[in-house]
Amino acid sequence: MKRYLIFGLILIIALGALFLPKIFKGDSNEVDYKAVEVEDLPVEIQEALPKYIMEERALTCKFKDDIYVIVTRGEKKSKGYFVDIDSVLKEYYGEEKFDLIVNAKYADPNPNEIVTQEYDYPIVVVKTNLKEMPQAVHLEIEYLN
Repeated sequence: MKRYLIFGLILIIALGALFLPKIFKGDSNEVDYKAVEVEDLPVEIQEALPKYIMEERALTCKFKDDIYVIVTRGEKKSKGYFVDIDSVLKEYYGEEKFDLIVNAKYADPNPNEIVTQEYDYPIVVVKTNLKEMPQAVHLEIEYLN
């Protein structure tokens, strides 16, 4: 009986040592960000955007000390398409090397809804608290419809 009690106590201590730091530290891999309107971006980034808005992708841009994350949905033949960033996470794979995982939410127009028939380029831009550029950016998509 005493042996089971000691084994249970050791198991509880081991599990606590694994999970308590994560609970108190929080998710350190989450990147803080703030939404930015395209019109408020530095002119240099605004001038580079036309090269990327035709594609569905996530990318990062650095201007001075600020790092921006941009998610584009590509060219759409009507209005009603939506994109938003749900979260940005760091994924470390080496000493000071990391990739970004951008979790985006997409919404498409309702097929029964009448929308304006003109080309649209859904885009969302956020300014991050990152100090270094990631090695790569991975886009994870969740469709809301």
